[in-house]
Amino acid sequence: MKKIEAIIRSEKLDELREALDAKGLSSMTVTDVRGRGAQKGITLEWRVGEYTVEFLPKIKVEIIVNDQQAETVIKIITGVCQTGNIGDGKIFVLPVEQAVRIRTGERGEQVV
Repeated sequence: MKKIEAIIRSEKLDELREALDAKGLSSMTVTDVRGRGAQKGITLEWRVGEYTVEFLPKIKVEIIVNDQQAETVIKIITGVCQTGNIGDGKIFVLPVEQAVRIRTGERGEQVV
């Protein structure tokens, strides 16, 4: 199994959810996060002058899938979330050793 963590633009979440649902991949965890990468924040102007927002709001989507589905999920995320601009986000793929359904104690890939 693989855990796919994607940091994406918040405005792309609904479109991503719909694209994943269309492929039968509806289980996910979504968290509001703030971060910075290559863009290192942004400078904004306001009435009193300029100020810098160091950490920009993003969305973290976490999905656990079997090994065969991982590449499909990556392609969906990049296809939906790629604008070609700095700040599109990142995808991280991690191995998952075990999954346990709390309600039944069931273990393994059938849990996801």
